[in-house]
Amino acid sequence: MAQINKLSYPPPSQTTTAAAAAAALATNQRPNTYHQGVSQAVSDREPDEIELKRTDQLEECLRSFNLFENENELQLRCKVLSDVNRLSQKWIKELSLEKKMPAELANNCQAKIFTFGSYRLGVHNRGADIDTLLVAPKHVERDDFFDTFQLALTKMEGVEYVRAVRNAFVPLLKAKIRGIELDILFSTLALRTIPDEQELHDSNLLRGLDQQSIRSLNGCRVTDDILRVVPNHDSFRLALRAIKLWAKKRGIYSNILGYLGGVSWAILIARTCQLYPRATAATIVTKLFFVFSSWEWPKPVLLVDLCDNDLGLQVWDPRLNPSDKYHVMPIITPSYPQQNSTFNVTRSTRTIIIEQFKQAKEITDEIIKGTKSWDAFFESIDFFGLYKSFIVIRVSPQPEWVSLVESKIRTLVQSLEQHNVIKLVHAYPYPYDNPNKDDKDITWCIGLLFTQQTVDINLSYDVQNFKINILEKGEQQLKDLYPPEQLRIDIRSMSKKELGASKIIDPELIKNSIKKSSSKRNTLSESSSCDFKKKKQDNTQETDSNGV
Repeated sequence: MAQINKLSYPPPSQTTTAAAAAAALATNQRPNTYHQGVSQAVSDREPDEIELKRTDQLEECLRSFNLFENENELQLRCKVLSDVNRLSQKWIKELSLEKKMPAELANNCQAKIFTFGSYRLGVHNRGADIDTLLVAPKHVERDDFFDTFQLALTKMEGVEYVRAVRNAFVPLLKAKIRGIELDILFSTLALRTIPDEQELHDSNLLRGLDQQSIRSLNGCRVTDDILRVVPNHDSFRLALRAIKLWAKKRGIYSNILGYLGGVSWAILIARTCQLYPRATAATIVTKLFFVFSSWEWPKPVLLVDLCDNDLGLQVWDPRLNPSDKYHVMPIITPSYPQQNSTFNVTRSTRTIIIEQFKQAKEITDEIIKGTKSWDAFFESIDFFGLYKSFIVIRVSPQPEWVSLVESKIRTLVQSLEQHNVIKLVHAYPYPYDNPNKDDKDITWCIGLLFTQQTVDINLSYDVQNFKINILEKGEQQLKDLYPPEQLRIDIRSMSKKELGASKIIDPELIKNSIKKSSSKRNTLSESSSCDFKKKKQDNTQETDSNGV
């Protein structure tokens, strides 16, 4: 709270507008005082030849990972979006007629497809999905979207699947069309039709909408507002591509498991761009770690001032909302109602993220000196080299069941964090493939770091409570798709050697991690040489009737 009160919010009269700053940059004129965001820029000097060359090297390295789509792939995305948009126009007219709207009005009725997220920001990778939003007039209901629109979508040419996720925090349809995956959200506006030129920036559009619609709209609103406050889009996009790849390589790209998601990374890059408005992409990457490796969390990261209006929606502000005081790593979205994009971050995941920031700062410092290349920056984390004790979660492979379990792993992490002898709980955010191709079950691994060398601990309550809760949710939410007995989950504690011998994951990953850890120390694992001793009554290794 004290850190919140340290924030300085400049009055509008002292702030250079984004338009004025952008105009000055476009004409190579230096504004007298570059001031965008919630503070003045640290430096707005022009990049030198070395920084330009370093950015060329960064882009060359990124291209070696085959991230960028070719022209044909980009055109396919545009074609799929065009087809979905055309379907939505046909659907809205037919639905309007079914709702007894006069034919003349129905034929003039329109919906509109918006994109947001990485595709809208211009940083999507090859094979990435497209975040889309279908905005419909006020007479259309959400049930219509999940009923007749979903049915119409399944009949589209090239559709591989359409799945409804009604119970999500933001309900959506997940679809795959001609190899392109789409997440399609839905919202209405208090309008009779949605014209082609309709934009979503005006906060008054939120008036009278339900929370699901507001959340759906804010995906687009946040994306567009991030682009509005970034002074240099080219540097922003290349730097964000680099940070997203680095975060995935280091295992800290996952909002759902308590790390940072795409919006949070975009905000951190955007804030760094505000502080260094003329910097190249490579400089933005290095400055991000310079700034945020020593950031005084929980001081929030803001792109614009906290603001409110007469709509009465709750805005993130620990000075007004007591629950916001407990957010450990707040990164705040720029659109009204401003929210914390890192609500899921826990004590452990914050520790892991900060440690990765510090390691990345050391590497980027070496890159600046010329003693290391960008290849070293993008090295994958040696997860199994960090820990000696693990909790292994295995589930049956139904997509909806896998998504449900993944969304709740964070609650198990939070439960385990409550044990005094557990120093760190590190859930690797991506499932591991089983080397046995006939075994389709999905596996997640959670590393445990203890406060002392030898530990006698019983985790059966935490594990069994998690299993009971997740099975109950599965039975409630997926009862129309699968009988309960098909939803399997097994959770067990394993040492690194046991995990390697089990062949649940590729044994080579364990062998390689042992070799690496014996040759060099890792900051997080310095005090992790402990035995995972389980009491006899600990049944976390047992498999019940729902086990694998």
